[in-house]
Amino acid sequence: MPLQDVEAVSITILVDNCTDFLLTNSTHAKRPPLIVNEKYNLPAPVAEHGFSALISTFAKNNKNIDTFLFDAGVSENGVIHNADLLGIRFDQIDGIILSHGHFDHFTGLPNVLKRISSRRSSTVDLFSHPDAFLRRWEIYPDGKRARLPFLDEKQLKELGATIHKNSGVKLLPTDTSSSLLITGEIPRNSSFEKGFPFQYAENLNGNAYGDEKNLDLVPDPLVKDDQAVVVDVRNKGLVVITGCGHAGIINTVNYAMQVTGIDKIYAVIGGFHLPADGGIFEEAIESTLNELQKIDPKYIIPCHCSGWKATNKIIDLMPNKFIQSAVCTTLTF
Repeated sequence: MPLQDVEAVSITILVDNCTDFLLTNSTHAKRPPLIVNEKYNLPAPVAEHGFSALISTFAKNNKNIDTFLFDAGVSENGVIHNADLLGIRFDQIDGIILSHGHFDHFTGLPNVLKRISSRRSSTVDLFSHPDAFLRRWEIYPDGKRARLPFLDEKQLKELGATIHKNSGVKLLPTDTSSSLLITGEIPRNSSFEKGFPFQYAENLNGNAYGDEKNLDLVPDPLVKDDQAVVVDVRNKGLVVITGCGHAGIINTVNYAMQVTGIDKIYAVIGGFHLPADGGIFEEAIESTLNELQKIDPKYIIPCHCSGWKATNKIIDLMPNKFIQSAVCTTLTF
């Protein structure tokens, strides 16, 4: 794929599971200051079990090329609150990319769209996989089940979104002038990355949504809508940004290298979906980290849903590669 290289990319973490006032700046991470004008820097950022990041690419002389919002968090206003603290104007972004259709990545989307429409008359492009709009359930081995919140396509359009559904690789902003790549559906090749086996989708069979009496649930374990964003930093390699990484972080990174033809990974940022659950996700930690060491990215930044156990193992195995994520941190490569 003809992904154009860029001079730099910055990823501002707007929603993540962690906040930390005491983190200090480093070569690649700019943190919010603790004290401003002899006062503590309040109100504080909010952390929540979700993810959102603002991705900006730059040409030489620090000229901004494109800026896209990647996901929108789990609460209605968390992403808005943190963006306001940083002075981020959502009406100035070039579009929104949705990693997948789980509520911890899209709940803040309506209020982001409202904020945009209040400040500009044009619509905003929203890029997603078609399956992001499925109505889904989680059914656990102990019999507990719950319907997941779902994306309301009609509502998003009414709020000013122009929705682009695509299951394949997508270059942004255009095929001929591209600073970002969306992977689309990621092939599942590793034996240890098993998707999300507790997930089911409503099969309508001609029935209306919400028809509990005739509800037919079909297995939907692969989360086919899980997709990542890829940027090629000049002379450095690929920066791969995931939401949850349901496709598996190894499958994701390998696919990014395959579709770009670039085999050097500069940074991996986002969710690795390796919670210490005592089951298949925890079982995958060792194999995942073994493969990640072979890929040998320069930097590794585990975020939302990566899990404390996997994160600590990354620190132990690859301490010089690890960068701590926290809300309102801007990572620049």
